[in-house]
Amino acid sequence: MSLLDKIKTRSAVIGVVGLGYVGLPLAVLQAKTGYRVIGVDEVAEKVDLVSRGENYISDVDSAELKEAVRAGRLSATSNFAALRGCDIVMICVPTPLTKNKEPDISAVVSVTKQLAQHVHPDMLVVLESTTYPGTTEEIMLPILTSGGLKVGQDIFVAFSPERVDPGNRSFKTHNTFKLVGGVTPACLTAARTFYEQSIVKIFPVTSPRVAEMTKVFENVFRSVNIALVNELAILCDRMGLNVYEVIDAAATKNFGFMPFYPGPGVGGHCIPLDPYYLAWKSKEYDVHARFIELAGEINEGMPYYVLAKIQRLLNQHGHCLNGSEVLVLGVTYKADVADWRETPAIKVMELLQREKAKLVYADPFTPSVEIGGRSYAAVEVTDERLRRCACAAILTAHSAFDYERIVKLAPVVFDTRNGTRNVKGKKDNVVLL
Repeated sequence: MSLLDKIKTRSAVIGVVGLGYVGLPLAVLQAKTGYRVIGVDEVAEKVDLVSRGENYISDVDSAELKEAVRAGRLSATSNFAALRGCDIVMICVPTPLTKNKEPDISAVVSVTKQLAQHVHPDMLVVLESTTYPGTTEEIMLPILTSGGLKVGQDIFVAFSPERVDPGNRSFKTHNTFKLVGGVTPACLTAARTFYEQSIVKIFPVTSPRVAEMTKVFENVFRSVNIALVNELAILCDRMGLNVYEVIDAAATKNFGFMPFYPGPGVGGHCIPLDPYYLAWKSKEYDVHARFIELAGEINEGMPYYVLAKIQRLLNQHGHCLNGSEVLVLGVTYKADVADWRETPAIKVMELLQREKAKLVYADPFTPSVEIGGRSYAAVEVTDERLRRCACAAILTAHSAFDYERIVKLAPVVFDTRNGTRNVKGKKDNVVLL
């Protein structure tokens, strides 16, 4: 039976390498579609949890995961040899930055080398990890074909970027438009046919490089616009204007404007990292991506702006930051999600600690954090805690926080996320970003 026939009859065996925020939702979706799925991850704890049907990703339906494991459609292992029996392998491993903000695709390279030992004719390999344009064809393809397999004939290779938005209740993996770029037309056909079985809309492009560029551009677009509105927030602060009123007023325009909102920085698995992939790659073509680098500079400077404003607010109330209790409300990078990768709140807390503030935090999704080698446990937002703090700093506006009570009891509320916008009455003690 050909690969396309196996895909259409749901008899293909799927391998998912990397069982994190991208890989586990994909694995569960493919199992739900009817395929047998083997998840591969080097982290033994993830393998054990999946094998027991226990969920650790908020965007995954726990009941669907448990049922997939119970029915034998989803299993997990740390043994790469299991991929030998797969017809399709999706690579969903992290692509972070080095300390010098250069791409670190070592995980992609490592996985590809291990997979190359197990590739076989009629196998489809798809990279889902975000990366710079050229990775699939320049890095992965030579490794996968080093044993003599011909791309487009024996083995099919494509890039189809993840578009995960943690916590988004409307758009999940199955109903988010899927970009697909194949190395050859036959590769595109195989990848497109596969994703059409489980995802509502497929958008094919002419090559993996186009798909890679598109994914990075999506996040560059957001990074640049967030930097623009962060800079606007700083200007509005100087001018005594409410930046949120300005944004909401601009959003009344029927065309040509899309609202973005300021914050203490940018976080998550995409926006703080992906633009630097493109800025790095652009130098190969003698192009210096100044907009991208400037946006990164502005966004990375926001925690320092937050620190300076907290110092100013405390000074206005007769307090020195050194020794004053600052209650940080929310440390994850986004409201109502448990994901704190690259969250700017951690940087703000590091800066507060460096200035010898008495640092405490509350977050219903994060029981403990480590800042500067010291471990902090989340506290309860009690009336006594609110009255006692010198400043309550809202860094992530979780819906679980009682903003009415926070405004009523805290002497100073520094709201970097406009979480207090629905609090009624006079709010003289609230200062916005």
